[in-house]
Amino acid sequence: MATRKSNDAEQHPQARTVEDVIVHDDIRNGDEALNFLRKEEIGDELEYVDEKKLLRKIDFMILPLCFMCYLLEYLDKSLLNYASVMGLRTDTNINTNQYANLSLLFYVAFLAFEIPHAYLMQRFPVAKYLGTMVACWGTCVACTAACESYGALVAVRFLLGAFESTISPSLIIITSMWYKRHEQPARVGLWYIGVGLGVVVGSLMSFGFQHYHSTTFTSWQIMFLVVGLFTVFIGILVILFLPDNPMSSRLSHAEKVIAVERLRENNTGIENKRFKLHQALECIRDPQVLLLCLITIAASVPNGAVGSFQSIIINSLGFSSEVTALLQIPSGVIHVISVLLATWSAGRFNARAINVIAWSAIGGLLGGGLLAFLPDENSAGKLVGNYLTQVVGAFLPCVYAFAGGNVAGHTKKVTSNALLLMSFCVGNILGPLTFRDKDAPGYVPAKVTIVAVDSVAIVLTVLLLVYYLWENHKRNKNPVEHQENIEFADLTDMQNKEFRYKY
Repeated sequence: MATRKSNDAEQHPQARTVEDVIVHDDIRNGDEALNFLRKEEIGDELEYVDEKKLLRKIDFMILPLCFMCYLLEYLDKSLLNYASVMGLRTDTNINTNQYANLSLLFYVAFLAFEIPHAYLMQRFPVAKYLGTMVACWGTCVACTAACESYGALVAVRFLLGAFESTISPSLIIITSMWYKRHEQPARVGLWYIGVGLGVVVGSLMSFGFQHYHSTTFTSWQIMFLVVGLFTVFIGILVILFLPDNPMSSRLSHAEKVIAVERLRENNTGIENKRFKLHQALECIRDPQVLLLCLITIAASVPNGAVGSFQSIIINSLGFSSEVTALLQIPSGVIHVISVLLATWSAGRFNARAINVIAWSAIGGLLGGGLLAFLPDENSAGKLVGNYLTQVVGAFLPCVYAFAGGNVAGHTKKVTSNALLLMSFCVGNILGPLTFRDKDAPGYVPAKVTIVAVDSVAIVLTVLLLVYYLWENHKRNKNPVEHQENIEFADLTDMQNKEFRYKY
């Protein structure tokens, strides 16, 4: 009889999970939050916890370090962009194709290590793992200062991509384990603006370091060394001060309980250290994950192209290296404003899909169109087009919010995050390849590609919106009776029929 039950459980993981976790108290299958709540005594002190004050406390504890990690992730990988007009290409004797290959290799490593990182993040404390990876990639950045050849740059860029590939999946997991679904887009936006501010900081640093002269280090070498060492310092701070989850944080007993209880409405759980194969397989078959990945690939092609070649694009308009550095500052400002507007409105009005469509149209169709089709002598118009392409970046935090709020089950969540970032890598690998030596100095085919792929991203986002509306309508027509603690049973969004998608 026991064997029959075991076989049924293996064939029907949903029945096993719901029955064993909720009824039979199988902690291994359930979420860590359920284990925590069953062990804790909930007393009268919970009545004195102000949720708004608790939320501000969580923000202060989580967001500054998440923001610094993301800022440094973008800044560190973009230093090559700034160094390209500071003498790096001449000093290391690399051509345009080799330079493009360095961007490609970074994202190849980024892609290759997403699945291993996803597994390890589920097995180890997520904040400690993130901090370790930050310190490791900071070491790679510092070592770039010693590179004197193309081969050496290939090695450090590959390692940099391998270590940095943990950043977005870990921050999505951290955000989803602390915040309600309607709170998540704005919080994702607050750490994601590190990209825009990274552009501002990087541009000012490039301008400043170009005035550094020494017989020991070149300007680009000292830039890599200083930023790399600072990144290692931030990684150590993350290890020491960023909590791994609400249950092990520095919050008081009552605050921990409220921090966990307030997330019941998400129906996505907080954490489970057991890898569940059926959830990973479901993730691969899930239409929403497929569409999110395709959208990310399409919208990441311009990101990879403009992000790696922005200095070269602006420089080709006739500006000096120093002025080129300063002219990239508005790109960062525009990026920050668009991300804050997109993520605020996405959470406030439940409008993630609308934001992806709108910002893709502004950045990809309008910005890309100005870059591609204006005459070469219209430098001002092309510069405006370059700036508008920066708002395409506002799509990614909305996609992250989709993944964080609409994918349930911890194994499925980490798997979807890995697939999403692998898609991001594919787009960023393809982007730089659209810039070819034979198309210099205008690179018109690369700019036309920006318009084309963002058009595809818009169509795919409409399909995703239709899927969410259809799935919610189907579930509303066939409501199910609520089961106690199902929110923390570590069920997937497909298994839990009480789940409704945000769009």
